[in-house]
Amino acid sequence: MVNYVPKPEDRFTFGLWTVGNIGRDPFGGPVREVISPVDIVHLLAEVGAYGVNYHDNDLIPIDASPDEERQIIKDFKVALNTTGLKMPMATTNLFTDPIFKDGAFTSNDPRVRAYAYQKVLKTIDIGVDLGAKVFVFWGGREGTETDASKNAADAVKRYREAINFFTEYVISQKYDLRIALEAKPNEPRSDLYLPTTGAMLGFIATLDHPEMVGVNPEVAHEHMAGLNFMHAAAQAWDAGKLFHIDLNDQLFGRYDQDFRFGAAMIKQNFFLVKFLEDVGYSGSRHFDAHAYRTEDYEGVKDFARGCMRTYLILKEKAQRFNADPEIQALLAEIHADDGAFDYLKAYSAEGVARLRATGFDRVGIGRKGLNYERLDQLTIEVLLGVR
Repeated sequence: MVNYVPKPEDRFTFGLWTVGNIGRDPFGGPVREVISPVDIVHLLAEVGAYGVNYHDNDLIPIDASPDEERQIIKDFKVALNTTGLKMPMATTNLFTDPIFKDGAFTSNDPRVRAYAYQKVLKTIDIGVDLGAKVFVFWGGREGTETDASKNAADAVKRYREAINFFTEYVISQKYDLRIALEAKPNEPRSDLYLPTTGAMLGFIATLDHPEMVGVNPEVAHEHMAGLNFMHAAAQAWDAGKLFHIDLNDQLFGRYDQDFRFGAAMIKQNFFLVKFLEDVGYSGSRHFDAHAYRTEDYEGVKDFARGCMRTYLILKEKAQRFNADPEIQALLAEIHADDGAFDYLKAYSAEGVARLRATGFDRVGIGRKGLNYERLDQLTIEVLLGVR
């Protein structure tokens, strides 16, 4: 019997804002009492998580005095030390306070942009002090409802200037910190700039220090745009830019649902877990999700345990897929390659001449069945537990 109990090496993390979510939504008030960051750390330790991540104001209220801030950080460090939880990632809330109603780095108001810079610098310092190795930027208000209000090219330029500023700061402070950018197509703004992981990867190539900047793709955000999240993660991995990942679940084309990992789209999540495990992704597996609004804090614990358990179940299913002799024989047939065209892996004039002289049975090749139906059915049978 497989034991689906999380271990530290699984590197499962949750944000303070995830298990600490009080169940408020646009149509209803909170259904759970606020619990402190210290209580959240102990809750996560109880369910077996590896670590906890934070937005600055999840931990420290935006209007906290210096003395209050020092005490909060001290108490949080004690909780981390007592439980053994790590804090691998930090990020700044640049979307809740009214000052950010028209964005932070892309705001038309230079005072807002300057305040956002100040806020980020402070969070970087605190995050590094607490152990963070990755700093995530999610531009939750970096967008518009009307394109009459902003020049989109100027907005991206301002975003670039901001990320360049922070990479230079990290270098100047000799911090061991990487930056990860998180994309989302819309919500809370009508349209957000740099809306997909692919857009972020293109943007990173324009930065002064692209080697320091990667992505933090999120399942729900790609699904909101109807995209295949595993493909986004694979592209980021191929580019050497998968610095962090946000796991949750989401039906295509809906508002940002942030369901428990595996709650809605099992097949898609299976291929995601299989990809991460097959390539040896070693970063945090961060659950950026929320318990249903129907739950009390015992239900929140069920939610957190469920995220981790489902990941481990899908990991075990991926191992079964990889070990299944019928599936592997079928894959070997599908991917058969005798090396006859290896010369096309790099350009050469000789290769061009050789290719021009090659005859192809176009009709015969086109008629050949590929057995993908059988392969997909075998995959479903693995997931349904009959193989």
